[in-house]
Amino acid sequence: MKKQSKYLIIDTATPYLYVAIYEGKKPLEIVYQQGKNNHSVTLMPTIEKLFDRVKMSLEDIDDIVVGIGPGSYTGVRIGVVVAKMFAWSLDKPLLTISSLALLASASKGPRILAYQDARRGNAFLGLYAYHQQTLKRLIDDQHTAYDAFVSQHDIDDEISEGQPDFALILTSDLLHREPSVHHVSPIYLRKTEAERNLQNG
Repeated sequence: MKKQSKYLIIDTATPYLYVAIYEGKKPLEIVYQQGKNNHSVTLMPTIEKLFDRVKMSLEDIDDIVVGIGPGSYTGVRIGVVVAKMFAWSLDKPLLTISSLALLASASKGPRILAYQDARRGNAFLGLYAYHQQTLKRLIDDQHTAYDAFVSQHDIDDEISEGQPDFALILTSDLLHREPSVHHVSPIYLRKTEAERNLQNG
């Protein structure tokens, strides 16, 4: 029997902390919990608890998977930094995925709008489709006016929270195996306040 890869999945780009350990398509342990702007405090203890529960260590993991945004600057960065640290120090492959794609996997709607509020009527959003038991991206993730986007596209389900189904991600082409850990960066889409102030002079 072919050995099933073991995955550690981390996503901190949304208000919900998502950490999971999978063996192939089988979830061994999952934490999906709403944070209080404190993912930086809860991420490492949560990872430690998950490994304790499954009686495994990081060395047992074959692949590290991380959601790279879009999302808040601080939130996205936390998960990416930790995942890169694990992959580099343990010489493990690093796989990246859109945090909105992870969110979309929680829905089985034919056309899924995965979104996160970005204030002032804007949102980080992407349009995905659940078709033939897999997930596909229909429109690239973007930072745009929420109402305008919704009015211009056919949408069956809108989702801003929900526990991802990583087994569904594994059947898609949305995971990217990174050739170099050092070149992996979060996707913010929205400029930081400092960048906006610099642009505005």
